[in-house]
Amino acid sequence: MTEQIAKLRNIALAGHGGAGKTSLAESMLFSAGVIKRLGKVEEGNTAMDFQPEEVRKQQSVSSAFHKYTWKKHHITLMDTPGDQNFFSSAKTCIPAADGVIIVVDGVDGPSAMTEEVAVCVEEHSLPSVLFINKMDKERANVDEMAVTCENTLKRKTIIVQLPIGQMDDFKGIVDIISGKAYIYDDKGKSTQTDIPAEMADAYETARESFVENIAELDDDLLEKYLEGEELTEDELKATFRKGILACDFSPVLCGSATNFVGIDLLFDFINTSMPSPLDRGAWIAKDDAGEPVEIAPDPDGAFYGYVFNTIVDPYAGRLSLFRVISGTLGKEGNFLNVNKNTKERFTQLLEIQGKEQTPITEALPGAIVAVAKLKETFTGDTMSDDKEITFEAPAPMPPVISFAVYSKNKGDEDKIHGALRKILEEDTGLQLKREAETNETILSGRGLVHIETTIEKIKRKFNVEMGIKTPKVPYRETFKRKIRVQGKHKKQSGGHGQFGDCWITLEPIAKGKGFEFVDAIVGGSIPRTYIPAVEKGVVEASEKGLLAGFPCVDFKVTVDDGSYHSVDSSEMAFKMAGSIAFKKAAEQAKAVLLEPIMNVSIVVPDEFTGDIMGDLNSRRGRVLGMDTLGEKQVINANVPMAEFLRYAPDLRSMTGGRGTFTMEFGHYDEVPGELSQKVIDKIKAEEEE
Repeated sequence: MTEQIAKLRNIALAGHGGAGKTSLAESMLFSAGVIKRLGKVEEGNTAMDFQPEEVRKQQSVSSAFHKYTWKKHHITLMDTPGDQNFFSSAKTCIPAADGVIIVVDGVDGPSAMTEEVAVCVEEHSLPSVLFINKMDKERANVDEMAVTCENTLKRKTIIVQLPIGQMDDFKGIVDIISGKAYIYDDKGKSTQTDIPAEMADAYETARESFVENIAELDDDLLEKYLEGEELTEDELKATFRKGILACDFSPVLCGSATNFVGIDLLFDFINTSMPSPLDRGAWIAKDDAGEPVEIAPDPDGAFYGYVFNTIVDPYAGRLSLFRVISGTLGKEGNFLNVNKNTKERFTQLLEIQGKEQTPITEALPGAIVAVAKLKETFTGDTMSDDKEITFEAPAPMPPVISFAVYSKNKGDEDKIHGALRKILEEDTGLQLKREAETNETILSGRGLVHIETTIEKIKRKFNVEMGIKTPKVPYRETFKRKIRVQGKHKKQSGGHGQFGDCWITLEPIAKGKGFEFVDAIVGGSIPRTYIPAVEKGVVEASEKGLLAGFPCVDFKVTVDDGSYHSVDSSEMAFKMAGSIAFKKAAEQAKAVLLEPIMNVSIVVPDEFTGDIMGDLNSRRGRVLGMDTLGEKQVINANVPMAEFLRYAPDLRSMTGGRGTFTMEFGHYDEVPGELSQKVIDKIKAEEEE
């Protein structure tokens, strides 16, 4: 069994959108004979991008999985999304891989999302390889990309392949380790040949740099190198692989996914140089006391698994994808969901092949498998035979934009909530909440495209049509002036009447204090039993202010006088009196509109700080200060919520996707006078519609 595990590879293809990850996966699967027809992203017929939303957008919106076999090695490929809107899927899947191939556009180089991948790779201490794709395009350059990636991704790079030819003449690759050259025909078949004479100097320079870099990883090898001895190919390969597994550097490969150039060399590289589950070694978990526990990939040990992805199908139910960490799993059985402390049972073990699932009978440590229809198990959960240890799941990526969702068809409100809850099971980048004050259902995500794609998916999967709109801003109202008024409720209609009479003083108090009620009655002008009714009347009336119908805050009401009738007075009468008094006072107390102010933290590269602060000023923001985070700047500010609802796409545009932000509610502040009336008029117009 150990030999079988040693020949397993779990490889994530990651990087920015448009770099060619899905095209690379397609070429690999075709070259390995897994698929019989080569698909293209632009034609919407690839093995990995099979969801209708992916076909329409011509980009990955969720991670996809496929397996192939090459020279008796069994490799699981994970094709992860590179778009910022859908990167949460990549973030949950990358930890389940043993190594990551970061696909880089040979012309455009790494982007903001490549940086996100690099951060994720470092966080989980995973070996990474840079595959410089699109070498058949104009201006594609391996040397420049290696330097750029090293500076941007913060991991040393070592070039191990050189391209033969450029642009349309790109036809082969020189392998620096073996010193062999390979020329490819138009079908991607390679022929070994001598290194072209015109590349001799370039090869010697690259070879010398490679040997020097590898020698520095091993003291004995370095001593031998400095003494002028020749290092053997076996010595170089062994130290080279050791350096990859230790994450000392990222080797740089090159090729063209669409022209099949370099695919066979990539296959061999994955087999010989990328880690197996045994190479990755023990996973670190925590026991119920929070202490670290090492779980080795032992096929004879207790079963442990980690769920890293969930797919919801309206017909097949929930499909849970997980990695076997330890133990050997049979085709059916039981396990404990440690996070939920719930026993789960499965009756079929599945292997994922694109959009298809194939039943299998056994899964060894390192295997990526799936089971269907688990009741309580979701992404991030730990599976166990019985021991209560948990693997730490990546923190969900914070949402950056929110929309109010509504049903386009009457009677679908309940369906909407059910569909949203199910879609949240497979997408950790989404958040859902009910805003009681505005009576809206708020869906938050990583961007407008993310939300729109989710709406499309819900319509397709659950036949529910939804619309989105900008959420209402939860304004407040308060008062600037102290007023004393009388509130009297008197009604006579035969028999017992209704009588309640109170005098109240309404006055503003400090921000954030909410509401205070003071009983200052002396001499029994209002019986004590009726005082709570006065307060209740004030509170209920204040829930809908006079300016635009928003709750009133930060004011104090003191009841100090009044009168009653021994027969006609009641709690209801004094409640009405309190309500009347508040409304009369509110009309005279110079009511003003308050808006929510958000505490915002924006992380951007240093060169964008001027633009960002200028933009914040245009949004009525107030910059509080700046901090340094590595090579980036953190701008802390207070910004009105109304000015920040659509900030995510603007920040992405200003920083080329390299800026991120978080925000949380800070406090309420007065809306400037010139804007206040516009807000009030707009709200009243919407109510009339």
